[in-house]
Amino acid sequence: MSTNKQGMFVSGDGKNLVITFVLVSSLFLLWGFCNGMIDVMDKHFQEELHLTLSQSAWVQFAHYLGYFLMAMPAGMLASRLGYKGGIIAGLLMVAVGGFWFIPATKIAAFWAFLLGVCVIASGLTFLETVANPYTTVLGPPQYAATRINLAQSCNGIGWFFGPIAGGMFFYSKNAAGQNTGSQTLWIPYAGVAVVVIILAVLFYFAYVPDIKTEDVYHLEKKDGTPDVTTNVKSDANRALLYSLLVGNATVLIGIFGMILWVILSTCGVGPELVGIASRIPHPSDFAVTADNSLALVIGVTACLLAVVVAVALISPARRMTSHSIWSHPHFSGSTLAQFFYVAAQCGIFSFFINYMTSEVPAIPDSWNSGILSGCFELNKHGVLAISNKTAAYLASAGFFCFLAGRFTGAGILKKFSAHKVLGLYGILNVITCLLIFCKLGWLSVICLFLCYFFMSIMFPTIFALGIHGLGARAKRASSYIVMAIMGGAILPKLMGAVADKYDMSRAFIVPMVCFALIALYGFNWPKLSQAESLHEVKTSGGH
Repeated sequence: MSTNKQGMFVSGDGKNLVITFVLVSSLFLLWGFCNGMIDVMDKHFQEELHLTLSQSAWVQFAHYLGYFLMAMPAGMLASRLGYKGGIIAGLLMVAVGGFWFIPATKIAAFWAFLLGVCVIASGLTFLETVANPYTTVLGPPQYAATRINLAQSCNGIGWFFGPIAGGMFFYSKNAAGQNTGSQTLWIPYAGVAVVVIILAVLFYFAYVPDIKTEDVYHLEKKDGTPDVTTNVKSDANRALLYSLLVGNATVLIGIFGMILWVILSTCGVGPELVGIASRIPHPSDFAVTADNSLALVIGVTACLLAVVVAVALISPARRMTSHSIWSHPHFSGSTLAQFFYVAAQCGIFSFFINYMTSEVPAIPDSWNSGILSGCFELNKHGVLAISNKTAAYLASAGFFCFLAGRFTGAGILKKFSAHKVLGLYGILNVITCLLIFCKLGWLSVICLFLCYFFMSIMFPTIFALGIHGLGARAKRASSYIVMAIMGGAILPKLMGAVADKYDMSRAFIVPMVCFALIALYGFNWPKLSQAESLHEVKTSGGH
């Protein structure tokens, strides 16, 4: 197999797939643009609807709820219809969500906007579930991490322009200086809907081969069908595994039901519609407040520790079958790492504007002149500070750092092991978050932009490390990793609660812990996968 730059997109049968790669990479730009707009929407609703930081995080909750709900259906549909069918289905769903923002603007209710956000995210789930693993098979396996990072660079371009569009339409003002964002919020989403319909037509006629990945861990039979042979260690192991799965599933269903009840009641669509409101507690009884945020942190930490203990207990029983993707800790670890990464990313992206408008040192009056005139405004304390619209544009500067990290990361990953780069970037982000937490003035501001740079390679690298060697099961594994994006719905609310009680700088303790766990996964990946690097696998030890 050629290892030169031209061979990066040559399939095993000698076909050049660079056009297919470019077309698939356009999907990364699409969901980057949509996510970029989401990240500047919080401040708009905080001011228009007088929400706290924690309350405004319902936008992120609705967004990532769509990922959680549709990840498994997306994986199953991709397995049945192939890569092309999954992509087209996702694009059409995004179009429905985009057009929904037109009537949502007329309804002018928080729940209507949240519904549109959730539907769009559901469509994006199909795209991410299919496109991420697909980029890893469009050429030689040794370039899998490089290809997915190059494709994710297009994601960074979309994230660069998303905040600009959000700043233009979410924070627009008329000639009298009155905010008109509520009336123009639908425009960029309707534009996205038109674009994705065009993309759906292009994909329908495009060459999108259904390529299978190498089955390193022998999860499939020689004829390509799943091998259902199991290596039962003991009846005790089997009973332990089943009991843990049932117990964890019950807990997760209970937690999900409670979260869904909270969001429905917040939107005014709770159990009172079916006459049982008086029989269960109201969400306000367990809402996140400044008074109970510390207890919530302790509770979440205890739950995470319980998950770790459960995984440790499952470990002896995972020999029960070497043909389940969950029996490979490099994959199961990637789902947890992805959960914490998206949680950290979403929290930082969502509250960027809040940080820039409240934590940046006081702006000298001399700066408010010339081309910078109008970029600042007096805050609630009467101090000259960065305006919301300017902060939205600065978010694009942050995404430029993110994009720079993606491009440079793609080159670095060609020379150094992916897991080592992931671990190093995780440690560097722990340091930057700590410096932000310490409130060191402009140094902390610079560190916020460095966070964007060092986050850049994490999502695609975790993805590539997680699905490595899983063969045809990569599509199903991909759906689980995408489901882990649910972290972006939960921890930003915790970050917002900490910020409500203390301030935005102190809230960075939450992503700091997340990055530490990601670094732990990166440095331990060789042990989890029994591989020296991404494509040097030892299949001993029961695999």
